[in-house]
Amino acid sequence: MRLLLDENFPVDFAKLLVGHDVLTVHSLGWSGARNGELLRRAHTACEVFVTLDRNLEFQQHIKVLPFGVVVVRSVSNRMAHLVPHIGSILEAVSRVAPGTVEKAGA
Repeated sequence: MRLLLDENFPVDFAKLLVGHDVLTVHSLGWSGARNGELLRRAHTACEVFVTLDRNLEFQQHIKVLPFGVVVVRSVSNRMAHLVPHIGSILEAVSRVAPGTVEKAGA
């Protein structure tokens, strides 16, 4: 599955999501794009958008998106806090449907 990691993730985190084709907002040169613009661009890049932004689902119209969104609930974006959630993230990625939000982590 094609995943797109939001810019709030450490770049090295992409390597830990084995079994998926993982791109990052940074690697695509989209850093700094506002959420609405980012989601418009993402439709060509992914099947699942993974973010740490807990407000995204309340600020954007997710139901119309052609991809799913996984919101990771972590204490911070440090690798030490993210690594324990890898299993939960992969589970959420496997069940999220286009236009829906799944939560992963604590």
